[in-house]
Amino acid sequence: MIGIKGFTALAVAVVGVTASADPLMVVTTTTDLAAIAREVGGKRVTVKAMAVGTQDPHFVEAKPSLILDLRKADVYAQVGLGLEVGWAPLLLDQSRNAKIRPGGRGYLDLSAAATVLDIPQGKVTRAEGDIHPYGNPHYWLGPENGKRMANLFAERFSALDADGAVEYANNLRAFHVKVDRAMAEWRQLLAPMQDAKVVAYHNSWKYFLSFAGLEIAGYIEPKPGIPPSPSYLAQLIADMKKDQVKVVIVDPFYDVKVPQFVAERAGAKVLVLPSSVGGVKGVDDYVSLIDYNIRALRKALAE
Repeated sequence: MIGIKGFTALAVAVVGVTASADPLMVVTTTTDLAAIAREVGGKRVTVKAMAVGTQDPHFVEAKPSLILDLRKADVYAQVGLGLEVGWAPLLLDQSRNAKIRPGGRGYLDLSAAATVLDIPQGKVTRAEGDIHPYGNPHYWLGPENGKRMANLFAERFSALDADGAVEYANNLRAFHVKVDRAMAEWRQLLAPMQDAKVVAYHNSWKYFLSFAGLEIAGYIEPKPGIPPSPSYLAQLIADMKKDQVKVVIVDPFYDVKVPQFVAERAGAKVLVLPSSVGGVKGVDDYVSLIDYNIRALRKALAE
């Protein structure tokens, strides 16, 4: 994996090696990958996401229309780390598109570019809940990983469409500048909230909260995908009161009844935050996703 400076030099070197007359057809598993692919690819790519932003990306219906999209794709991009294991491999198999299968030039697993947290040590069993054996797959919610993902898109697009290499490099540079400027502003916004503790429903927020400088005091789920018992919730409520936790973060696709029960008894509030682009109206690109969540969280913690 090369950095942005190395990629720019590579882009100049590969111009003319291969060419693509038509826009690259890119199919991504999530809207977050699609948003980054659009910014890097610009007018040289056509991008479709298989999931929608309000949907749990672990569970996507294998619709025939998705197979047709994959059949026409030049690039297939996934989050990886087992996030899509329950549905994407079936769709890839049925697409019969060799170039986007694992090992093909059009197959792209963005986890190869990410810094990954929560990689289990030792044997992983179902007793631990829905643990991902290769690490926490929600890495796109960390903005540094967003930049790394963009790098990987630019590299692959240039390999498939070398005539566009300089354009991809320029788009990549602009994306890095945009994210870096936003990150500087986000750090200022959150500076007064450093080390505040929050509770989350699922372990999808670790990358985001790590960037924000906030601590996860606990989860509504005792283990990923495992419903909480009354005794577990009682202890969680007691811990929240002790730690003065003000916010319980919930993804849009989870039922808020249990989080609301916990929040009310702990003197906190439920904050529904989109974990993907398109999760709420107006969150249409990668930076706006992180920005929306930073500002909503800051407001909730300040109240």
